[in-house]
Amino acid sequence: MITIKSKQELAYMREAGRIVALAFAELKKAIEPGVTTGELDRLAQDFILAQGGRPAFLGLYGFPASICTSVNEEVVHGIPGLRKLENGDIISIDIGVEINGYFGDGAVTFPVGEISAEAKRLLQVTEEALYAGIARARVGYRLSDISHAIQEYVESRGFSVVRDYVGHGIGKSMHEEPQVPNFGRPGRGPRLRPGMTLAIEPMINAGTHEVCLCADNWTVVTKDAKLSAHFEHTVAVTDGEPEILTRV
Repeated sequence: MITIKSKQELAYMREAGRIVALAFAELKKAIEPGVTTGELDRLAQDFILAQGGRPAFLGLYGFPASICTSVNEEVVHGIPGLRKLENGDIISIDIGVEINGYFGDGAVTFPVGEISAEAKRLLQVTEEALYAGIARARVGYRLSDISHAIQEYVESRGFSVVRDYVGHGIGKSMHEEPQVPNFGRPGRGPRLRPGMTLAIEPMINAGTHEVCLCADNWTVVTKDAKLSAHFEHTVAVTDGEPEILTRV
């Protein structure tokens, strides 16, 4: 069942989203060659706790860290640890925060030092695809109109859309109905209504859309070992423009 959020519930989600956005701002300052993904995890955890929030990923389905750190060909769910970032890497960071019983969820892919022209274009197209999807998160559209807008934008620019992992509803739980794929035909699924809250998150690959799961049973990588990028916002459907809750 898709839940419709009240004004008070949206206020709680704005606060969770604000902490997500501020955490990304803190991490951006720390990302450079030589820093470890584990150091980024500790920085994010300390910041979220200092803001009065709770790192939502820690312990979620057994996940062992506060953020996901996915480097280069890693698509999602990378586990922070001893890996040192190198010049030319890209790192996708996914952050979830809970406060007052409500959740915010966001992802950003950052460059590490100087990255290749292909990597820059991948990051640009993925972020732009996110906003193409968000533009459809409004009354009068159906859920798959978001999905189709993302797929059309990405594939027309020569990249591919991951099929195995999708966006989701969000609110009192990190993952609620409905699922929000980043691909599909337009004009399908439920009609969008004010008060719906969605985590829209294109995961885009430089090569094939196919992915596989690593031996740690968490980290997802591209099947052809080519780069992947991930951008995500938590968005509320309103009577007017979509409201991005994970942006300051």
